[in-house]
Amino acid sequence: MTGIIRVVCAAVIEHERLLVVRKRGTTAFMLPGGKPEAGESPEQALRREIDEELGCALTVGAELAGDFSAPAANEPGYTVQARIWTGRLEGTPAIAAEIAELRWITAADAARLCLAPLLSGKTWTALAHAGLMPQLAVA
Repeated sequence: MTGIIRVVCAAVIEHERLLVVRKRGTTAFMLPGGKPEAGESPEQALRREIDEELGCALTVGAELAGDFSAPAANEPGYTVQARIWTGRLEGTPAIAAEIAELRWITAADAARLCLAPLLSGKTWTALAHAGLMPQLAVA
């Protein structure tokens, strides 16, 4: 039986570029976010994680519709189940906490990067269908 990891993630898009992060000691890029703590609402957890990882405040937008689950990128034998919100950063993101690298990527960039399974599958499709990253529809 596979373990389940529940996370909240932010799809932050500026100028048709998506913000992705890579954690220390890993190779896959993913959406910023993380695991809610006891007593936190999903939105509170997302704001806390963005502040911890990127040093920014987050204005939470709409939640993406869909079932976002995939094999965990960094924890073999686990499946990650995510709730994903659009959002806008207040401030300039900077590497903090366990983050080793951040990038703003287009669909063309994504084709050359190692992406977490959750991001490379259903999330790209949901972003394209929502019209949030039009170039994804033709990439």
